[in-house]
Parts: sequence; structure tokens; C-alpha cells
Amino acid sequence: MQQIVIRRPDDWHLHLRDGAMLQGVLPETTRHFARAIIMPNLVPPVVTARDAAAYRDRILAALPEGAAFEPLMTLYLTEGTDPADVAAAAGSGLVKAVKLYPAGATTNSHSGVRDLGAVMPVLEKMAEIGLPLCTHGEVTDPQVDIFDREAVFIDTVLAPLRRRLPELRVVMEHITTAEGAAYAAEAGPNLGATITTHHLIINRNHILVGGIKPHYYCLPVAKREHHRLALRRAATSGLPCYFLGTDSAPHVDALKEHACGCAGCFTATNTLPLLAHVFEEEGALDRLEGFASLHGPAFYRLPANDTTLRLVKRDEAHRFPDKIFTEAGPVTVFDPGFPVHWHVEA
Repeated sequence: MQQIVIRRPDDWHLHLRDGAMLQGVLPETTRHFARAIIMPNLVPPVVTARDAAAYRDRILAALPEGAAFEPLMTLYLTEGTDPADVAAAAGSGLVKAVKLYPAGATTNSHSGVRDLGAVMPVLEKMAEIGLPLCTHGEVTDPQVDIFDREAVFIDTVLAPLRRRLPELRVVMEHITTAEGAAYAAEAGPNLGATITTHHLIINRNHILVGGIKPHYYCLPVAKREHHRLALRRAATSGLPCYFLGTDSAPHVDALKEHACGCAGCFTATNTLPLLAHVFEEEGALDRLEGFASLHGPAFYRLPANDTTLRLVKRDEAHRFPDKIFTEAGPVTVFDPGFPVHWHVEA
């Protein structure tokens, strides 16, 4: 197969940051994606409906001329979050989800949740109104090895929460393990799971072998090879519980190439050609549209996009830019480490 036409995709997990960084990276997403779930972990975080409305306005003001893109806003769950504010934000259509960050789990998560019991009134209200909870699914107990944090989160946090609130709709964001993929497949219609582009391509060896590669460092960290292969099987399975969330996370190079480097891979620029490469390798190009364009809207109870994109395989390899230059500083584009022959045409 040399070409494939798919509905225009959406990104169900995206970091845009703010200010000069937002201005610099937003065009990389709007080039191919119609909508995106926007992460709320700014400093200060997007906690209230007012915060979300103001952030949405800044995103819309930064759109490139002629871009057709809808930011889908989220709220950052804190132990002070007001259930009534969440319900009002959801009822107005402003907010499409609430994000649970265990405190200290990842970038700008220090305002996150330490005691899940303290946010149960919010979660109960969300279950009542059908508003999804997006989870960064890792425990932060220092006694738990970083490579085990996702599996332990499922066993000790997510599964008990879903038994207590079976009506709560949950997205396991950026799953990285075979355990995560298996749990999502067996959990029923109230649970979905996003998978990133980079976790389909790299394992932990890519970060550590031959010297530390800071631009492959992300959270959740890439795992062993058998986990990567499990994610590939999940993404290409055609099961509707799995859908694309790039977790594209821009940081300037100075903060990635640092004694305490920031976590995140910037994949907004080249996700679709990379996905076509992966799905072709797995013999599943006919399932790419479901993963990238159909399953996510279905879970979020939104219509699929009407417009389409054409992916074409050419003899010449795609030449992705090494960096995106923003007024905040340069951002390195994710390098898959192999030639990619798929190109996107409008």
C-alpha cells in the first residue's frame, strides 16, 4: 500500500505550554490535528473554569492564520478543587476532562493530589455527570522502582477507585506497560487508554545505551522491549479502548540537556508519518484511522472530523527538522532513529 486516506486525527494528550513556547509549537500541532486535549500543568496550573477559559483564549489568539483547530480544555485536579466549578465548566462545554496528577509524578505536578480521599467529592460529581478523569498513572512512593510505578498505580489506585466509582469514565494516559495495555483491554467501556508515538518506537535502551540521550527521556519513562511490543500490539489491534495521545511535551534544549533534565519528547511535528511507519511494520495500516481519528472521539462522545488527510509513501525519506526554533529557545524534534518514507498531504 502506497497511500492511505484517513479522517483528520485528534491528539488526546498534548502539552502546549504558554507564552513564547505556545506561540512556537502550536503550528506544529495545527498542521495535522483538528483537536487536542490540552494539558493543564502550567505554572500556575489551570485549576478553575476561569483559568481554563483564559488559557483557551490565549491558545486561540496564537493560532496560525487560517488554522482550523479546537483546543479541548482540561482542569488540573487539586485537593481544593470545587465540584460545583467543575460541573459548571463541563456543563458549559468549556472543559472536556479533569487531569489527575499524583503530586510529584512529572513536570509541574507539585500541586497535584497526595490524598485521593480528599478529591472524592469531585470524582463523585464527575461520575454523576459523565466527565472523564485523565490519569497520569504512576505512584510516587519512593520505595517503588520508577519502572514499576505504572503497574503499582493500576493495582493500588486505579482498580480500587474504579471499584468504588464504576460509573467514573477514566482515561489511562500514555500507558507504557503490558500490564497497562491488558488492564485497558479488559476494563469495559468506561475506560480508555492513550498511547504515545514515542513509546511505540523507543525502549529504555534508547535512553541509556551508549550514553544518556536526554531527548528520549520522558515520563512515564520508556520500559523494556517486551512492553514496547505490547503497546504496538495494542495500538494496532483495532480495539476501541486504545487511541492516540502524543504527550508531545516541548522543553527548550537547555532544560533537556541539563544536570537535572526535563522529561518529555516533542513529537507534534512528525507523529503521523511515524505512526504510518509503525502501523505498516505491524501490517495494520487499515487500523491507523481508528487509532488516530475514530476511537478517541467515540470515547469523548464527540463526532469524528469530517475532513481527511492523505498519507503517501515515497521513495525519498522524510526530512524532519532537527529543531523547532521558538522565542523561548530551540526545541529538539523527536528522532526515531530510522528513515521514514511516509509523508502527509492535505
